[in-house]
Amino acid sequence: MRRRRFLELSAGLGAAAGLAAQGGPARAGGHHWDLVVAADGTGDHTSVQAAIDAVPDGATSPVRIGVRPGTYLGQVIVPAAKTHVELHGLGHRPSDAVIADDRANGTPKPGGGTWGTSGSASVTVDGAGFRAVNLTFANLFDEAAHPEITNRQAVAVLTRADRLVFDRVRFLANQDTLYVNSTAAAVVARSYFRDCYVEGDVDFVFGRGTAVFDRTRVHSLDRGSIPNGYVTAPSTDITNPYGLLFQHCRFTADAPDGTVLLGRPWHPGQDPNAIGATIIRESWIGAHIPATPWVDFGTWPWEDARFAEYRNFGPGAAVTPDRPQLTRDEAAALTATTHLRGTDGWAPHLCP
Repeated sequence: MRRRRFLELSAGLGAAAGLAAQGGPARAGGHHWDLVVAADGTGDHTSVQAAIDAVPDGATSPVRIGVRPGTYLGQVIVPAAKTHVELHGLGHRPSDAVIADDRANGTPKPGGGTWGTSGSASVTVDGAGFRAVNLTFANLFDEAAHPEITNRQAVAVLTRADRLVFDRVRFLANQDTLYVNSTAAAVVARSYFRDCYVEGDVDFVFGRGTAVFDRTRVHSLDRGSIPNGYVTAPSTDITNPYGLLFQHCRFTADAPDGTVLLGRPWHPGQDPNAIGATIIRESWIGAHIPATPWVDFGTWPWEDARFAEYRNFGPGAAVTPDRPQLTRDEAAALTATTHLRGTDGWAPHLCP
């Protein structure tokens, strides 16, 4: 990650640090928390991972962990047994509490080999019912400082569990920032992102998970190449009608006009059943997106994927033969509700 970006997200930590002195370990800002994480030792734990490890296995109701302002370095894993974990940043802004690591796909592992894309994740969520609020998740891998590493995928967050909510959360990295996945190709794993910010350059929202991005800013960095990057790389299984949905979002960029593609169809392991789905509807699209915004991925043509738009606007929005548009009936069938409800009627987008 560019150092300038990390300095920006860390700005204001000093002003917010006064919150760390409020209340005892189980109270902060007038709210009750089951556990509090504080880097200065004033909470129950000094690391996010230690707090997650302390959560009882198989919880059936939320276990609320407050994270006081600070930067918490080190990989964090929410195991499948740690259900209903909630992480709440206790600062004034999402940038006040930062959870980050700095490994890439090609970073050597201590015991030999490399981490791989999934292993590079700063945060991995395998526990169902996870929720994150008012936080920043980042992968700080510095591409320029490591020219010897050619596999530069560096994931900020990897999700593999179902019924996940991210509310006012920032995701920062370069290539492969946000990996929305599931435990197997035929398994549906749903995530809801509300009022979030996702930043990256190559395939920085990708995977086979079902994910709804609501009122989220999706920001493309300038990597100084043509093309400058790809926003999405879905690998939705053919049996799942619901992949990545962006509604009422803003697509912005540091990159020059016309240099960033909206997406390309990822077929992991050359899987022919990975028929990626990306729907962008009623969203503002900046001038960095060209008139032909979808592109092939290797030998896999974009036309065979499930890419579509609906009533988008802004300088990068257009209706052309190269930009499939939903009909009114199709749009009515591809909403946040239809993507998320599953067989259990889950509707986090209708909750305050």
